[in-house]
Formats: sequence, C-alpha cells, structure tokens
Amino acid sequence: MAQDISISVIKRLPRYYRFLENLKDNGIIRISSKELAERMGLTASQIRHDFNCFGGFGQQGYGYNVPELYSKIGEILCVDAGVNTILIGAGNLGKAVASKIFTRQSGFKLVGIFDKNEAVSGKVIKGIPVCHINYLENFCMDNHPKCAVICIPSNDMKELTDVLCRLGVTSFWNFSNYDIAMAHPEVLVENVHLTDSLMTLSYLTNSKNSEG
Repeated sequence: MAQDISISVIKRLPRYYRFLENLKDNGIIRISSKELAERMGLTASQIRHDFNCFGGFGQQGYGYNVPELYSKIGEILCVDAGVNTILIGAGNLGKAVASKIFTRQSGFKLVGIFDKNEAVSGKVIKGIPVCHINYLENFCMDNHPKCAVICIPSNDMKELTDVLCRLGVTSFWNFSNYDIAMAHPEVLVENVHLTDSLMTLSYLTNSKNSEG
C-alpha cells in the first residue's frame, strides 16, 4: 500500500468492492462514475479521486468496466492472499465470526480456533476443530499464523497478546475492549467495538426523534 494514500480512501475500498460485486452479479458490464456515485451516495469526483490514488481505472467516454474494476479492487485489497489466521474465543461471537466472515474471500484463511473452555474443545466450527488454549503455542510454532481474531473478554488479553506477538502474530482483528496497540505499537490492529456502534445509533435515533 502506498504510504501517501489516506486511511479514509482505504476504508472505502471494501464498499466499492461490495457494490461492484452486486453490479457484476446482476450482469452490469459498464458504469460511469456518476452512475456509481448515485448508487453509493457519493460524488463522482470523490470516486474518481479514490480510484486515481491507484492509477485510475476508467476510460474517457466509456466509464468503468465493472468486472475488471471489481477484480482490480480485489487485487488491491489482497482478497486472495489467504493469510494464516487464528481465532481466539469460540463463544457465540467467535462462532458467528468463524461461520459468517470466513465464508468468502477476505484476504485471510482461518486455520485454527482456540478457547480455554474445556466444554467446547473438540467441537467443529466451519470444518475446524476447536483446540484448548493450552495448545496455542505449539500450533503457532507449527503453522506460523500472522493474524489473530480476538473474541474474548478484555481481562484475559494482556498475557494472550504478549504470547501471540512473541509467536509472530503481526495483525489483530480485535473485538475486545483491550487496547492492543497501546501495549504493542509494532503490530497492526483493527478494533471492532460493537457497543460503540450501537450507542452511536442510539444517539442518532433519539436526536431524530426529539426533532420530530
């Protein structure tokens, strides 16, 4: 990824990818930046600016070839990279993430699931048996995962992340409230705070209702 591309542009790419997939699946071959902008609630200039960050993909007077643009954005997002990934926490959230998120191209390949609960050890989620957390170090030394998905409470996080970083994990998809980046600034962290999102919606909902 080029260093001068803003994170806001990067964060819009998955949305472009999702919209283009829908267009492609509906047999649409060509689209202009104006038409794409209208569908996505953006401006044509914003779309052209974003795509120009990667060299631009359109043709003057033609617009964008939908299947080709979909493929190019997929390449930028490295959806076929298949980075070895482990998931920690096989509770309801962990099961949902493993079952729903890793069903398609995402750039990551789920290779192991771990939990400290003896009762779930041996259960199979998405074709992968859940291992007890005691086997984590040996598994990491044998399989060299680079990413970890964290679906456990924050109070268990410090020791776990210290171990994972020592074992070579370099990126985290973090569903806990623990600040991994503060303890390990050398790793990449994408935090997912579901309650933050819900509270934001609560504010917007109540603000709208009070206006009415």
